[in-house]
Amino acid sequence: MPGENLTRDEARERARLLTVHGYEVALDVRSAIESPPVAGGRTFRSTTTIRFACAEDGASSFADLLAPTVHSVTLNGVELPVDEVFDGSRVRLEGLRGENELTVDAACAYSRTGEGLHHFTDPEDGEIYLYTQYEPADARRVFANFEQPDLKAPFTFRVTAPAHWTVLSNGAETGRSPVSGPGEPAATWHFATTRPISTYITAVVAGPYHYVTDHYARELPGGERLEIPLGALCRKGLARHFDPDEIFTTTKQGFDFFHDHFGFPYPFGKYDQAFVPEYNLGAMENPGCVTFREEYVFRGRTTRAAYQGRANTLLHEMSHMWFGDLVTMEWWDDLWLKESFADFMAAFSLVEATRFEEGWISFANRRKAWAYRADQLPSTHPVTADIRDLQDAKLNFDGITYAKGASVLKQLVAYVGRDAFLEGARRYFQRHAYGNTTLADLLAVLGETSGRDMTGWSRAWLQTAGVNSLTPRATYDADGRLTELVVHQEAPESHPTLRPHRVAVGLYRREEPGGPLVRYARAEVDVEGATTTVPALAGADRPELILVNDEDLTYCKARFDEGSLDTLRARLGDIADPLARALCWSALWNLTRDALLPARDFLALVRDFGGAETEIGVLQMVHAWAHTALVHYTPAGARDEAARGLAEAALHQLRLAAPGSDHQLAWARFFASCAASDADFQLLTGLLAGTARIDGLDVDQELRWAFLEPLTAHGHAGEAELADELARDDTASGKRHHVRCLAARPSAEVKARAWAEVVESDALSNALVEATIDGFAQPGQRELLAPYAERYFEAIEGVWAKRTIEIAMAVVRGLFPAYQDKRATLDATDAWLTTHESAPPALRRLVLEARDDLARALRAQATA
Repeated sequence: MPGENLTRDEARERARLLTVHGYEVALDVRSAIESPPVAGGRTFRSTTTIRFACAEDGASSFADLLAPTVHSVTLNGVELPVDEVFDGSRVRLEGLRGENELTVDAACAYSRTGEGLHHFTDPEDGEIYLYTQYEPADARRVFANFEQPDLKAPFTFRVTAPAHWTVLSNGAETGRSPVSGPGEPAATWHFATTRPISTYITAVVAGPYHYVTDHYARELPGGERLEIPLGALCRKGLARHFDPDEIFTTTKQGFDFFHDHFGFPYPFGKYDQAFVPEYNLGAMENPGCVTFREEYVFRGRTTRAAYQGRANTLLHEMSHMWFGDLVTMEWWDDLWLKESFADFMAAFSLVEATRFEEGWISFANRRKAWAYRADQLPSTHPVTADIRDLQDAKLNFDGITYAKGASVLKQLVAYVGRDAFLEGARRYFQRHAYGNTTLADLLAVLGETSGRDMTGWSRAWLQTAGVNSLTPRATYDADGRLTELVVHQEAPESHPTLRPHRVAVGLYRREEPGGPLVRYARAEVDVEGATTTVPALAGADRPELILVNDEDLTYCKARFDEGSLDTLRARLGDIADPLARALCWSALWNLTRDALLPARDFLALVRDFGGAETEIGVLQMVHAWAHTALVHYTPAGARDEAARGLAEAALHQLRLAAPGSDHQLAWARFFASCAASDADFQLLTGLLAGTARIDGLDVDQELRWAFLEPLTAHGHAGEAELADELARDDTASGKRHHVRCLAARPSAEVKARAWAEVVESDALSNALVEATIDGFAQPGQRELLAPYAERYFEAIEGVWAKRTIEIAMAVVRGLFPAYQDKRATLDATDAWLTTHESAPPALRRLVLEARDDLARALRAQATA
């Protein structure tokens, strides 16, 4: 569609011309409950008035709007011909004055893809739920606006909806008036005008939500009292699973932490947190009305790691109230100014303010794994990225912008000191409140508070791509004492920067035969260039394990000397410190990904030492890595035997785990995912039927679906069993599980139907598209999936052109033929890339990333 993909140059020119004074947005969503919907799809009334200034009299510009129908456009009191000024995505504005008023009255479309105003019908009770999701540029699907982050303005919303609904927006409700007319009783909600914010963080949530309230209060310096009304909400069907007390506890702990350290009171009034259905993201930081995916409302038994992950997300979004909402990047190049900071501050506050004191372990093991993968893809980019347009921006919500950026900030805290870093944040908020910033603005305050020149640090860590490897090399004297320890730094040829690293090097050994491996010596050192000597450790007794980047101070791939690798093969589970052990698991996985450690060796480590892992989050990450090593990095001829060995080990650990423990649950799920023999499937069937039992294992509804998917994929359960299960769990969550399991069945007819529903039709919602893709792409069904490799490359350009970017991304990523013949798929991918050089850059990026994963898998298989 012309103009839909806004470019950075267009945004800069519009920002040069325009200053926005305010928006008044009126939405009428009573049509959400119409049944059946009107021909052409459901729409709602959207009327927007924008008041703005223009720097040049007579200049031209445009407003953004994606709507099937525009009723009228009025500029400065003159009604404009709609068919001449609206092209489907932009409203052309000509002859602008110094001060202007634009009113656009439109019929906008409800979304089934999680973009714009999403419309969800709960299959359990037929109730309708609405919510908005805009990042980076989907507010224009709901109201006319200037859709770029640096044109901030106050917003005043009013929403007309069924009278019995709960309706929320960014501002507090200021009044409610009844609406007369036929049909169900309705009302109009009026909301307080917001502080200046960007379009992408405005929000509306509406429906018969289950809504719980609480309150936060705090004395501020000077005696002023801060009062923040709190709310938490979910669908009525999830209310019995909702735990708002836990959510409010974390919320209050977060507000205490951020008020203690940021020196700027929460500026957006009330604070609602809405858990909404079919959400594309983890969460979104809309000020005063944060939205989360409803999977954070746990329907069954789950692990401490899941609760920790939810708390981390709650704190991540709260941090955005300052980093991102109060102070916002000018353009998406500096997306890291909000996401990297929120990722770092979430871990920081999680450890210091909540019960999850192990947060840095999860950060080192889980979040950084995401960053390491992203930073080795052909699409890697500096933390401060080059974002040409909105499609680039959409793809840059990646492991570099979030987890690498957060890791770099952790390194920065070590570089400038905690106090200087936090004082820099306080000055940043005071200086740029309600405004927009770039990298230079942040570096300026950090330079002031630390007394350091931030230019070199920024160039090395923020403005270059790639990840360094650090490897220790030790020499010993005749008595076995260290004579020299050198850290070697390497960088890939494609990104050759050698960075400065502040690292701790730890030496580990057993203090007594058969005892745990403990650290007996440690030294911090600044690694500079290709080689750095660690003089403080000279003369130490010979270690069994040398751990570079002990305590996880920097962002790097840690390597091992041969002696240390031998120790890990024999005694990985004996490392006493959980962070050190997590770092070793992560380093071993990076060796496997880089084809320096055969997949069979990594799987052997999982079999031998997985049961000794005490940290549940680390264990679940190791399980995920083991699954990848099995299905992608193990040669086809060795895969069946490897799967049997992994399933045997998983079942052994499942039976050993403490009854009712998190570890028991994690091993049960892992066993189901790698079940390989008839005996394995018989056990799963028995656990579902209640004829088999493992002491303490509660096979609740979520675990039942986890067992049913592998049974279905391997032909041990079919449509009848799935229908029975849906009857037990006829809910929105049950429907998603049911759709995924249906698509997992080992049948050519099933695969053809799933392909058609996802690729050739747009009837499914975003959540059901995702579920269908997950079920379709089964690693054990390579022959069934083989016909779709060629069809994939024939289809993806059309999918990219016709579908919304969220759905197109899901299809391009999820249906890439990764489980088919890898060499043939690699050749087909190269052929498509060669013959489609003019394809949209964002589409080519996704295909290039999938190709890189495929090539990596082939290299790994060659080492086995």
